[in-house]
Amino acid sequence: MPIYGIKLGPLGQTCYYAAPDSFHEGDGLLVETEQGLSFALVATGPLDTIPGLCGHHDRAERDVCRPQEALSLPRILRAASQQDWEKERQNREFAREAVVFCRRCIAERGLDMKLVDVEVFFDRSKLLFYFTAPSRIDFRELVKELMQEYRTRIELRQIGVRHETQMVGAVGNCGMVCCCRRYLRKFSSVTIRMAKEQNLFLNPAKISGICGRLLCCLAYEQDNYDHFHKTCPRLGKKYQTGKGNMKVLRANMFCNSLVALTENNEELELTLEEWQALSPQRAETQRSAIRADHPPAPPPVRAEEPLFVVSAAPDILDSPDIPEERH
Repeated sequence: MPIYGIKLGPLGQTCYYAAPDSFHEGDGLLVETEQGLSFALVATGPLDTIPGLCGHHDRAERDVCRPQEALSLPRILRAASQQDWEKERQNREFAREAVVFCRRCIAERGLDMKLVDVEVFFDRSKLLFYFTAPSRIDFRELVKELMQEYRTRIELRQIGVRHETQMVGAVGNCGMVCCCRRYLRKFSSVTIRMAKEQNLFLNPAKISGICGRLLCCLAYEQDNYDHFHKTCPRLGKKYQTGKGNMKVLRANMFCNSLVALTENNEELELTLEEWQALSPQRAETQRSAIRADHPPAPPPVRAEEPLFVVSAAPDILDSPDIPEERH
C-alpha cells in the first residue's frame, strides 16, 4: 500500500498516511485526526519507506519505517471532492473574518495581547485563536463574546515570538524569507555559546533574527564546530612539541588548521594532522589536572514558563475555564 506525506496546513509538519488509491502532489484529501475530520494536501509520495521522525513514530530522523510498520499508519479516507474544496475555501474566508472580529474585540477592551492567526476546523466544531502577550491577561469577556458570536468551541492559545514570525513571515538579515517560514517546522535550541564558538561578533543586531531571538541558522553548522573544537588544541595555551614550545594563537575550522607562535616569535600555520604529528603535550599543575578530571557542574537550567492555553465551549459560557493565577 503506497505511503504519502501530507500537510494539514501550509506551516504544518509532514505526517505520513497510507492510502488505498494513488494520489499526486498537491491533491486534496480528507483524513481523520485527533481533532476530527481534516482537510489536507499531499506533500510527498508515493513512498516505499518513510522517515522515522513523523507524527506517529519516535525515532531518529535518519531512521526509516519498515514496510510492516507502515501497516499501522492511519489511512487516508478519500480524495477531496469539489464540495470539500469549496468548504475549505469558505473556512479560510471564515478564518479571515474571525481575525477581524477578534482584533476589534481586543481593541475595544484594551487588552494587552496581539492576535496572530485563527485556525478553523474543517467541520467548524472548534476555532483556535493564536495570540502573543507579554503577561497574564484576563480575557473572560473576550471568550464569552467569541462564543456568543460563533456558538462553537473556542480555544485561545498563547505562542512565542518565534512561532509568530513563522506564521506571519518576514525577510531575514540575509535578504531571504525566514527559514522558519520556508521550511523549518521544529525549532532547535540556539545559545550564545554557538555564536562564540563560531567567532561571530556578539552584536545583538547581527546575531538576532526578526523575532528578536538568536538566529536559527547558528545551529546549522554547530555539529561541525563541535567536532573541530574537540580535535583542536585550546587557544592561548602553550604546548611542548617536537619543535619546541609553541603557543596556539588562532584556529580556522574551514581550513582545518591553526596558527601557533614558536619560540622564535614566528607564526607557523599547521593543519591539525601536522599539529598532531608534533606530539604536543601541555604541562599542567596538579590543581588544573584535578579541575579537568572534575569539572564544575553546569548551572541548573531554568524551565521556561508554559504558555497559556484556554478552552471554552458554549455549554460553559457563563464560566469559561480560565485559571485565576498562573504558577
